[in-house]
Amino acid sequence: MLRDDITAAIRRALMQELAAVGYGRLSIEAVARRAGVSKTAIYRRWSNKLNLVLEIVATAAQGRLPALDTGSLRGDLALLFQVLAHALRHPLASQIIPDLLAEAARNPTIDENLQQMLRARQQEIGGRMIELAVRRGELPADTDPEAAVDLIVGPLYWRLAIARNPLTDTYLETLVESVAAGLGAGPAV
Repeated sequence: MLRDDITAAIRRALMQELAAVGYGRLSIEAVARRAGVSKTAIYRRWSNKLNLVLEIVATAAQGRLPALDTGSLRGDLALLFQVLAHALRHPLASQIIPDLLAEAARNPTIDENLQQMLRARQQEIGGRMIELAVRRGELPADTDPEAAVDLIVGPLYWRLAIARNPLTDTYLETLVESVAAGLGAGPAV
């Protein structure tokens, strides 16, 4: 039976090591050392470095979100942006995400797995938000959920991973209005 405390220590160590050295230089030995466990403890849980990283990043991406149903599209967008900005501002996330995106460009296996994981999570969250906004009459019935999700999350990833500019509250407020207008929502009441 695998001990939960050891698994938690490995997860923490992996995130710290990944932020410190990136995927390319990451080693199971260094993660084990940082976690205070043997390499065997890691290999009992994950068969290789890629599986370890993908599962732990997927788990982090699956973090709990509050119910995104504030009663309005703008309220839902504001809440989502605040939660995502808080998560993306975390020092580990701000180092790990750009590194994994760069690694995905070089490694088709990482790219495929990362894209599947991120797309599924984005569609789950954004798709529900769009569905609610359509039901409330805030968005046209023919709103394309996939394009809408790209419009919702794209600017945050761009700002974090590419432009590397801060996600300020002012920027997020402007983004709420821009995305709402871009999706075809009427003016704020």
